[in-house]
Amino acid sequence: MSKIPRMLRLSPADNVLVAIDVVDKGATAPEQVVALDKIMKGHKMASGPIAKDEPIRKFGQIIGFAKKDIARGEWVHEHNTGMHDFARDYAFSKDAKQEIILPPEERATFEGYRRANGKVGTRNYIGIMTSVNCSATVAGFIAKELNDSGVLKDYPNIDGVVALKLDNGCVIDYRGVIFDILKRTSWGYATNPNMGGVLMVGLGCEGFQIPRFKEAYHVTENDTFRSMTIQETGGTRKTVAAGVQAVIDMLPHANNVKRETCLASDLVVALQCGGSDGYSGITANPSLGAAVDILVQHGGTAILSETPEIYGAEHLLTRRAATQEVGEKLVDIIKWWEDYTKRNLMEMNNNPSPGNKLGGLTTILEKSLGAAAKGGTTTLTNVYRYAEPVTGKGFVFMDTPGYDPVSATGQVAGGANLLCFTTGRGSAYGNKPVPSIKLATNSDIYHRMIDDMDINCGDVLDGVPITEKGKEIFAKMLNVASGERSKSEILGYGDNEFVPWHVGAMM
Repeated sequence: MSKIPRMLRLSPADNVLVAIDVVDKGATAPEQVVALDKIMKGHKMASGPIAKDEPIRKFGQIIGFAKKDIARGEWVHEHNTGMHDFARDYAFSKDAKQEIILPPEERATFEGYRRANGKVGTRNYIGIMTSVNCSATVAGFIAKELNDSGVLKDYPNIDGVVALKLDNGCVIDYRGVIFDILKRTSWGYATNPNMGGVLMVGLGCEGFQIPRFKEAYHVTENDTFRSMTIQETGGTRKTVAAGVQAVIDMLPHANNVKRETCLASDLVVALQCGGSDGYSGITANPSLGAAVDILVQHGGTAILSETPEIYGAEHLLTRRAATQEVGEKLVDIIKWWEDYTKRNLMEMNNNPSPGNKLGGLTTILEKSLGAAAKGGTTTLTNVYRYAEPVTGKGFVFMDTPGYDPVSATGQVAGGANLLCFTTGRGSAYGNKPVPSIKLATNSDIYHRMIDDMDINCGDVLDGVPITEKGKEIFAKMLNVASGERSKSEILGYGDNEFVPWHVGAMM
């Protein structure tokens, strides 16, 4: 007898099934549905007839509308699924609840670096920051010379020197939005608790002036912050030499830290997903959400972002908003994005990507419903602008693009000291100064990219409970925060992932 291929019905309200195994044409699937097409893993099959213009439902939510009549057993994807506007009930704060936070003596702990301002780092890097692309090469030369010299072996508490290279910084309105974002992002990185020291290098004549930056944030030169420009220092070679010496002088001060026992409430975890597939919203994202619920219970903070990738699921978040004001902040951001894409001759459904679609995702609504699951189930306590300092506790949202490096840059600038990244297609990503934990949505990609993946969430499809996988992820968070290196750190990722968001005109 042929084995019945495994498929999932995610909600009683759904009219599609999701394939766990490949379903051959003519095969009898669960619920005695005969497949009229070959259904690949992660893709959808109609569990009953769907009339033209009728909603297509997955997760119990609308993910699109039938572009034509769809027969029972037919493959459901972009060839027969479209989008059009429909009303959403924001129901502000309807599902908000008073979270039960464990007292300090019952909270989980990790070994971190407690900074003078009370924040806690999970790593200790020296950052060579730039004020303009014109100084990016020099910053790279400084970092390379220091990392290659062997001098860091005498400073065991320092994880490395990283050059954070801007690709802008000039030909911008210094009173405009690009300047404001660059300023916030640069300051956020300079003060991230995973940064033990900073050298800022400029050219000298750029729009993003270092003196103006220092004045805006009341920064003065000290043992762990220095700045210089190529023009004032005397050119490339002299600036590299001066920069290397400045960092060497900084090393003893930056090294003068020791890991100590800290509470899980000191963790600020950035949530990311990239290279998503049809399993993302079924395995890795809800598992990460379960870990977020544990983190919030222990007093910590989790940052959900990627605004275009919660589009169509924002009504699930507004229901969890602590107040109507918090919910309305999120809706205002969604409206801004609708206008932003329209002005740039795009549309919100330009996302998902071709790779997402190959993995089974059909519309942005479907992708967003799965992506939002990373945020767990607790109350949404606040909404932040891109790279704005995250000062609140619990589950929060930050407005960022969906492009992972740009989004994560905003979260790190906001103060994240740890990052969890789910992927189904196999994203290659890491971050400095913040360690990135990679969660595979399926066992195939976990084993194929074993050198990149930290945790396999594909076993959820084999019966591992979401709650147990959430506990595994939370334990990994604590271990990596305590110094255990993630796979992306072992591979050396993180030197090219500083990508601030560009919004506005480049002159």
